[in-house]
Amino acid sequence: MADRFKTELVALMPRLRGYAMALTGSAVEADDLVQDALLRAWRFRDSFQEGSNLTAWMCKILRNTFYTAAVARRRTVQDVEGKFAARLACGPDQEWRVQYGEMLDALEDLTPEARDALSMVVAAGLSYEEAAEIAGCPIGTLKSRVNRAREHLAELVDVDLPKARRRAQKSAHAAAAGSIMAANAA
Repeated sequence: MADRFKTELVALMPRLRGYAMALTGSAVEADDLVQDALLRAWRFRDSFQEGSNLTAWMCKILRNTFYTAAVARRRTVQDVEGKFAARLACGPDQEWRVQYGEMLDALEDLTPEARDALSMVVAAGLSYEEAAEIAGCPIGTLKSRVNRAREHLAELVDVDLPKARRRAQKSAHAAAAGSIMAANAA
């Protein structure tokens, strides 16, 4: 079992890295997160039940590792004035880097459930069924979360998706109608 388990883990590494990139927003942090998750999986490989979904099991380990590390980071002293970070930072020199940064910033504006659902399906390449199993919700709920997350993300990064455009127009019309009704009532 150890050889097969090892082979399957190695095959999952690119998908895990994609999911980790979506969670962390940094290639270096994503690599560290994947390594930590793989170490935990290897340490607890005896608890993995043969025949169950290894991808779902690994994504759950990766997500739990990420959130455990996030709690630990909260206790870390921050570079409040940003002096150290300013010395390390370099401005983006290509348009795609700027757009990628905007998308990562926009991901932070999504709800945690929407971000997780989108990350599992898009970045990790999980099926809706696998992602719903990990998230512990019905498939329909997960599909809805992914759809709303895609639309909201498109709005945040100013991508013209037909549904996102229609929803934005409906919101604008509803707000205008509400202000007209309020003016008439006064």
